[in-house]
Amino acid sequence: MPAGHSTGRGRRSSLGPRAQRRAERRKRLRRTLLGSAAAVAVAATAYVIVPLDDAETASDGVAAPAGAPAASAAPAGDSAAPASPSASAGPAGSAASGEPSGDPSKPGGGASAGKTPQSGPGTFTGSSRSGQPQGKGAARKWRVEVEEGSGVDADSAARSVEKILGDPRGWIKDPAYGFQLVGAGQPVDFTVKIATPKTTDRLCEVVTPELIGETNCRAGHTVVVNLKRWLEGSPQFKGAVEEYRALIVNHEVGHEIGRDHETCPGPGKPAPAMMQQIKGLLGCTANAWPFDGNGTYLSGPPVP
Repeated sequence: MPAGHSTGRGRRSSLGPRAQRRAERRKRLRRTLLGSAAAVAVAATAYVIVPLDDAETASDGVAAPAGAPAASAAPAGDSAAPASPSASAGPAGSAASGEPSGDPSKPGGGASAGKTPQSGPGTFTGSSRSGQPQGKGAARKWRVEVEEGSGVDADSAARSVEKILGDPRGWIKDPAYGFQLVGAGQPVDFTVKIATPKTTDRLCEVVTPELIGETNCRAGHTVVVNLKRWLEGSPQFKGAVEEYRALIVNHEVGHEIGRDHETCPGPGKPAPAMMQQIKGLLGCTANAWPFDGNGTYLSGPPVP
């Protein structure tokens, strides 16, 4: 190589230490600037994406945690409609169809037929009335309770039942029996409950298909009167609904005082009060009273 000449490598190598340090600083600065520019670009892209994602989530509502059950619609409160155990859409007596209101001017404080609530809350309101002893026997104390939402006034119903039990054709014709209506808070020997058909079925443990929603019963020391029968009577009974109420009371109170079922004594004769007339009259004529106007007990053959 000619003297005085050197290669490019030789020239770079000939830089002094200070010049080399300046060159390295310039390289590091360029790398830093390029990295910063890339970071700014990524951040700008993220800024655009994230707010859009947030807006979509907000419009959809708050997501449930993974594995959490989805929220379901709150069940319709059965207690909001009269009934409703069982309150189905638009039952008779519901707010939608017009619940019958108690009318003390009507016998029994009831409502017109065809508007009978089919179910209720299963809670009862007691009568506050009290009365004098009826009959010659030891007075069995009793009170009326009506299911809330039934539209029946408890005190009016108590007056009706008291009139039935005090009728000379009723059980007080037998000197062994007596009754007395007592007020709220006093002890009773039995209770007369007027209940919606579904509550009646529950209290009476009705399982026979043709009797579901239709019958009355005595359960323990409770006379359970089906609201449907109280308001509408029975297709088997030819007479006013007030007369059929008398049959219900006389029949079920008859069980309370120890009487058993009887059946038709013969075609054309009055059906005994202790006959299950709702199942058919078997040739007898409908009758609500244990005794006739002459004081004769209207009996029939006992049912085995």
